[in-house]
Amino acid sequence: MLKMTDIIQVAGAVSGAEALLLADCGVTHVGLPLRLAVHKPDVSEDAARGIVVTLGNRAQAVLITYLEDADETLELCRFLGVSGVQLHGAMPLEQVARLRRAAPQLFIIKSLVVGAAPEEQLLAAAQAHAPYVDAFLTDTYDPASGATGATGKAHDWAVSERLARALPRPLILAGGLNADNVAQAIRAVRPAGVDAHTGLEDALGRKDEALVRRFVDEARRAFAALPGAGLAKDCESQ
Repeated sequence: MLKMTDIIQVAGAVSGAEALLLADCGVTHVGLPLRLAVHKPDVSEDAARGIVVTLGNRAQAVLITYLEDADETLELCRFLGVSGVQLHGAMPLEQVARLRRAAPQLFIIKSLVVGAAPEEQLLAAAQAHAPYVDAFLTDTYDPASGATGATGKAHDWAVSERLARALPRPLILAGGLNADNVAQAIRAVRPAGVDAHTGLEDALGRKDEALVRRFVDEARRAFAALPGAGLAKDCESQ
């Protein structure tokens, strides 16, 4: 039984030093986007593997990918040495089930892209995936670019709030989050965790330490103020 609450994930570390900086700031999960549909990866797969080694057990490393084949996904996870994977693409349900059977200890997050499909379809898809994943993550669809993540744009938090209440697995909120709005977002959605990427970067695309620290501090205070704070949500690994 995996206890999961107050996850703070930051995606897009470009070096081992940056990953360690995120961990030092209190980030619990470091996301590494690879094999993407729209955006260019921040680093090569070899570099990402080095980041995971450097990070060690300071924070959990999570592969973020659009891969749709379970065997290919697991092969990449094992190459990188990550403990989790965020399925951000349209991996068929039978492949998700195959991945779970092949890697029962892998922390699997299924992305739900708000705006890419009607809310009832997102809920139905999530309910079908629930037996095979540990958590869900809501992100934002950008119709202008076709991007389904790393858009820097927020979605309607009311949708995520309803999903968080309805789903049998914890929900991580992503999409346009930054140090200025993360506390408001947590109060509105009451998620189990939050995720940020571009909202914590400087003009050169590097993580800004002051922004990351403020993001973590704001998130922790908001989580602590939620009703029932301190009671971890249970998330059953299949």
